[in-house]
Amino acid sequence: MKMKSRIQDAVNMFESGFNCAQSVFVTYADIFGMDRQTALKLAGPMGAGVGRMREVCGTVSAMAMLSGLKMGNTDPADEEAKTRSYEMVRKMSDAFRERRGSIICRELLGMSAGMQREESAKPSARTAEYYASRPCSHLVAEAAGIVEEMLLEMEE
Repeated sequence: MKMKSRIQDAVNMFESGFNCAQSVFVTYADIFGMDRQTALKLAGPMGAGVGRMREVCGTVSAMAMLSGLKMGNTDPADEEAKTRSYEMVRKMSDAFRERRGSIICRELLGMSAGMQREESAKPSARTAEYYASRPCSHLVAEAAGIVEEMLLEMEE
């Protein structure tokens, strides 16, 4: 049975204060049998480019983790399963990069090229100005759309 899109649910999660990775991951984790609390804890550290280091975008990390829940490898000798898993992560990441120009958080946020990571691990205050000044809601929507296109069978 096809399901209804959850893209707006992911955006609403982000705009209610959850980080980018949590917003994408938690929106779909239940489909693969993971409870909300575990999903929130697991995805939490991936936000803001992994621990607010501004590396790989948390939404891209969430897509990779969801692909693992769907088709992840559990047998170290199964090279074909590893390859399929990596291929899916690359396919989703390539789609995101093609649509958004990068998969790197600091580049997506327009931060200076020489910046290695945020000085502080403390998250920014979530205000109307915060949401208006960042593309993150759109990035959450983009990643959620890719999850629906590539991992799930969605209702038209």
